[in-house]
Order: sequence, then structure tokens, then C-alpha cells
Amino acid sequence: MNSAARCTRWPRWSDSILETPGADLILRRADPLNCEVRLSRLADGDATPNERFYIRNHFPAPKIDAELWRLRVHGHVKEPLDISLRELRRMSAVTLPVTLECAGNGRTFFNPRIEGEPWVLGAVSTAVWKGIALSDILDYAGLRATAKHLVFRGADGFERSLSVNEARKSPMLLAFEMNGDQLPVQHGRPLRVIAPTWYAVTSVKWLTEIHVSDQPSGAYYQVERYVYDSHTPVGLMRVRSLITDPEECAEVELGDLTIQGLAWSGAGPVARVEVAVGDGAWNEVEMLGQVARYAWRRWRVVTPIGRPGAIRLRSRATDTGGETQPQEASWNRLGYGNNSIQTVTVRATRCAPRATCEPNGTKDERMDGRRPRTRLRLTSQ
Repeated sequence: MNSAARCTRWPRWSDSILETPGADLILRRADPLNCEVRLSRLADGDATPNERFYIRNHFPAPKIDAELWRLRVHGHVKEPLDISLRELRRMSAVTLPVTLECAGNGRTFFNPRIEGEPWVLGAVSTAVWKGIALSDILDYAGLRATAKHLVFRGADGFERSLSVNEARKSPMLLAFEMNGDQLPVQHGRPLRVIAPTWYAVTSVKWLTEIHVSDQPSGAYYQVERYVYDSHTPVGLMRVRSLITDPEECAEVELGDLTIQGLAWSGAGPVARVEVAVGDGAWNEVEMLGQVARYAWRRWRVVTPIGRPGAIRLRSRATDTGGETQPQEASWNRLGYGNNSIQTVTVRATRCAPRATCEPNGTKDERMDGRRPRTRLRLTSQ
């Protein structure tokens, strides 16, 4: 199913009950289409179903006839390639679970506010991708000694490059399947780049061309955007954890409270996740599932809640390189790489659980000067 069909504009200024169907993707921009995922719906098991996967577009999705589509590999190569999708599918394929996160995820929490897509925390998802190893394609073409950079170009006009050395640091794919199905249109059909560990800007969609060059790309989204204030390109995903349950503003019952979430890092596997309740100490939580180097890990902890009232929940992750989420990430003019510690405030009560504000932690988000007032259905823990 086309992901765009499930993308629903979030009601901003009128009280309404948000039912689960159609509420998984929250519209941040209609043209080009950009949607993030409600945090409680990020994962189904270890992956995000295709219809819930976040959508990040810089231009409208192109219309491509897969039967006529070709991939060109040219430039500083010994044998230029011109490959059809059918030919790609006949090659030896690789399947790999990979988390993709937009570099602007969390931009809303920077202060002062920053122009750009108003991502909260749901511009991240994980899928099991199937495709051809980029290294195999480059081996078929044969890199010349002058080959230093790979410039990926999409049919929508988007372009991004990585150095050859950077591209070799993770098992990059040219993917044609997502969670066992063909790529949805909004996720790059018929072929896209999957760059594990890197912010998703490098995972170019609707791929038509790999230009092997002695120079990096000089395109707008290489030199003017997706750079930090030092003009250093955004690179590896920073270590981050998210609380996905309970949601912001949820009313929870007194007694044992189950807190669940996800954690990942581009620099290395997540070594541990810790949770703090109220002003209490940080305590390590249980990690769930199998270690997957390029995908997030689920985690869980159960904590007793003995008194009614507002309670702050915080989580932080540390990766095997020793990097830990900061209380506040460094502000930068374009709003990238905000991996600040997330805080979720819930209210313990003896009454039936409910919630009274927008998910993804935006209690104070304002549009046109007015505060959103949205009530959500929430089942008790």
C-alpha cells in the first residue's frame, strides 16, 4: 500500500478523538510529502511496517516506469554499467535490517526555534531491506585509481555523495524490497540507496545514477544543507533512545508501570539504556531482541508508581564507543543532530487512563499562535 494513503494531517485546534487507523503518520508538509510516525506506532516487533514508515521528500515523488528504468554507473570506472531492474534482481541479493533517521529529527526541540521541517521525534523508522551490495556493483564496474567519491542521483533531482572510503565503512545496499515487498513509491521505487549508520539523507531514493568522481558533489543539498555550522556534512547518526510507551501526557494507573522504547547509534551498537523516574537515579533497563548492528534495539523496564500526580520519565542511551546522549545537544543553525535526552511527562491517577495532548512530546508546539488540543485513546498498562 502506498504510504501516502495513511498520512493524516494532525488536528491542531479542535478537540477530537484520534482513532488508531490513519493516525500512524503525522503530516508535517503536504507538498512535498513529509510525515513522521506517532511514537507508539514506530515498531511492530523489531521493524516498522511499510505503511507506517516515516516519509522525507525534498521534491515530489517522480513517476517511474520500472520496465523502462535503468541504473547508470559511470565516471572514473573501467567498465560503465547500464542495468535494468530485472538484471539487478537476477544478481545475488543481500537482506539487512537498517534504521533510517532524518538528520533533522528533533529539530522542534532546539531553542531558539529553527526554520525547516518541524520534526518532533518520529522521523525515524526501521525496515528489513533487500537488494544488491553496492560493493558488488562497484566491483563489476571496476574503480579507477582516481575514483574518490560516489555521487548518488535520484529521478526527483536530489543528489548526495559519499567518499569511496566512507561508503566502505558499512554494507551499503541498492535496495528494491522493503519488509518483504517491493519498495513503495514514497520510499524510492524501483531502487534506492540504503546507507547503514549514516543519517538517511545519504540513502537516496529513486536512484538512477551513480557517478564515480574525483570530487564530492557540489549540489545544494551537499554544500548548503545537511551541514553543521562548521560546514561539516552530517554523517553518522548520533546515539539516541526514545520512550515509545507511555506517551506524553498519558494518564497511567498507580502500581507497576511498564516503560518501553527504542535505542540506536550510527557509531556502534547500543551498549546500554538507562531510565530515570522523577528526580531519581539513572537505572539500566532490559534490552530486548537480538543485537542487530545497523538497526535499533527495543528495551523495557517496569517501575512502581506509588503516588498520584505528574511524573517525569527520561531515557538515555550509550553506545559501545562510549558516546552518551547529552541533556541538551548543541544548537546549530539548520537544526541537525538533536539527540537530546527525551522527557515524557505522565500523570499517575486512580482514574481511567487518557491523554490530553499531541503525541511525540509537543505539549507546547504552536501553529499560527494557537496551541493544539488533541485527546488520544490510550489503553492502560
